[in-house]
Amino acid sequence: MYNEKLRSQKRLIVSADGTDTLFSEEFAEPYHSTKDGALHESLEKHVKPALSIKKEFSSLTILDICFGLGYNTFSTLYYIKKHNLKVKIHILSPEFDRELIESLKDFNYPKEFEIIKDIIYEVSRNFYYKDEQFEIEILLGDARVKVPMIKEKIDIIYQDAFSPKKNPLLWTREFFGDIALISKKDVLLTTYSIASATRLGLYENGFYIFLYYGDKTRCSTVASLKKISNLEYIDMELKKVRNPTAKSLRDINFIKNN
Repeated sequence: MYNEKLRSQKRLIVSADGTDTLFSEEFAEPYHSTKDGALHESLEKHVKPALSIKKEFSSLTILDICFGLGYNTFSTLYYIKKHNLKVKIHILSPEFDRELIESLKDFNYPKEFEIIKDIIYEVSRNFYYKDEQFEIEILLGDARVKVPMIKEKIDIIYQDAFSPKKNPLLWTREFFGDIALISKKDVLLTTYSIASATRLGLYENGFYIFLYYGDKTRCSTVASLKKISNLEYIDMELKKVRNPTAKSLRDINFIKNN
């Protein structure tokens, strides 16, 4: 399913908000929505909903799947610094593209990231960064292998892998089960995917499903092992009745051919 021969083949593209992203030839897909914009998508579909719902916490552990260009991780740090939030953040992020991480010190990030350029440089060189407020760990390797090895319980998950059509192994019921096992009871998951298969895979692992509307962007999904007030709840049992052929993605449909 993965093609290491194509992994280094990427081309630069400019997204709708003017920020740069890359197009992966291995997955035949850009790293970010070109319509929503790389920085805008990270902030509106992941960082803002996660940190607004978890605003009362003094420390948070975040699982960022997968690191890629690091927009979700770096947007989190930028947002916290911009708003002078006192929360401590530990980010764990699997990524199997070592060459990509090593190249990030030279990537043309948006001007908003100037305040964290030293952090970006350290992550790119050492796959790790730590100061009094932030800790970032890149878990080099396949997310399917690395996630079950995580010992720390997770508060927030940025589910932002390549799409279910292009990288289904990171969207199966079984993978969401691995995520649930390392999650706290009030874990919050954010994802751009609104596909029925994604929502069913989460629901079948005990997640409640909600619709989230960011600013000037398409709707996205928020999920949690506990109900959340002030978000539009999606009744998955009703969805199953209305669409009885809908199914979650399953490992058996992909691993046997991998």
